[in-house]
Amino acid sequence: MGKSKRSKVRGGGGGGDDLIDSSDADSVGSSSTALSDLSISYATEHLNSQEFVLDKYIDALYEKRGSTREAALSQLADAFESFILHGLVENKYATLLSLFNNSIKKGSTKEACLASRAIGLLALTLGADSSSHEIMEESCAQLSRVLQTWPDASKMISAFDCLAVVTFVGAADLAETELSLKAMWDVIHPKSGSNVGTIRKPKPPVLAAAISAWTFLLTTIGSWRINTDNWKEPITFLSTLLGAEDRAVRMASGEALALCFELNLLDVSFYEDGDVENGGTGGSRSKLFLDMQALKAKISSLASNLSMEAGGKGADKKNLTDQRDLFQRILDFVKYGECPQESVKISGKRDVLRVSSWSELIQLNFLRRFLGKGFLKHVQENGLLQDVFDIKTDTAETLSSIDKKIFRSGEEKGRALKLNKDRRLAQERKNAAMLNE
Repeated sequence: MGKSKRSKVRGGGGGGDDLIDSSDADSVGSSSTALSDLSISYATEHLNSQEFVLDKYIDALYEKRGSTREAALSQLADAFESFILHGLVENKYATLLSLFNNSIKKGSTKEACLASRAIGLLALTLGADSSSHEIMEESCAQLSRVLQTWPDASKMISAFDCLAVVTFVGAADLAETELSLKAMWDVIHPKSGSNVGTIRKPKPPVLAAAISAWTFLLTTIGSWRINTDNWKEPITFLSTLLGAEDRAVRMASGEALALCFELNLLDVSFYEDGDVENGGTGGSRSKLFLDMQALKAKISSLASNLSMEAGGKGADKKNLTDQRDLFQRILDFVKYGECPQESVKISGKRDVLRVSSWSELIQLNFLRRFLGKGFLKHVQENGLLQDVFDIKTDTAETLSSIDKKIFRSGEEKGRALKLNKDRRLAQERKNAAMLNE
């Protein structure tokens, strides 16, 4: 998981059935209602009902009708957002992952987008353990193929988000993270990829999403320092995107560059000793130093201009204000070393999530957007997010009386489920293999 590597840097559409058959929707929809109403049940009954509903969703994913699978995926995503289902999915993740990947491979665009999101939510639910590493290994190849085939924009954006999340949670070392970073960068800057003969430029929404996902994943490199010369080309390209017509692209590029400053990727002196060990010369370091200083000056100038950009006729005032605020923050950081500050109220009067670096702010914004309405729930009860943001809470103290019963029963049920884990996992893998035949 990202934090252990950072050393406290912490840093529709498409083919297929789009309309849901009423009988299918009623079946899956009734399950959703049952799941939403479970909070008023007794603890043990609550957990048994959740598992029953989860199994019903899984059964729906085997159906041939695309609309049935789409409805099940949508309700599963809602369940992952609304509840912390670790104890229920830890023995079913292999089957879920196989079904999700099958939906990405064979389903409609809508189904593939829902499945990509479900995989990311599954990884966040399970946390940084061997199962999440397996999710990353099983998903990365499929997601990379999606990015290489350049399907429609929504499918690519979903693939970027999913690839970023599963790598953030499951990558064990720099090499695994670099593979995902490269898959993203080959879309951001196709000339640097392997398919030079067929260069395609991504549309602005895809480009902005790719840069955002790439930047989020870059927050995990922490102490994995890389020679500055390797970063000259991507930093130079990102600086050119500050002049892009699309505001979202400009803002995503600005955040990426701010992170590069924070990680000292433009600081030649930071790598001086390593450069000598790698056979570098004083002359090459001197030229690189001058190149990086020129880049810093260019970025500072562009950030200053964007922080004061005047709104033209018909301009979106909110987005323009957001851009001005972002680039003023970047300018203050580059010029004066002032770090961005932000806080989010979690619960009660005292529990507040505070961030004070670009790495933390980028992680907060990305995960808040990805989790949507489930962000606060996961921050309050998901150990992974509490570790990422250094949140110290006693889960049992923050729960209601009914939820406390559920929490304790969940622990007891989890221990019982552990006894059957090996047998059930073997059966799940057998089912998954049969599905892929």
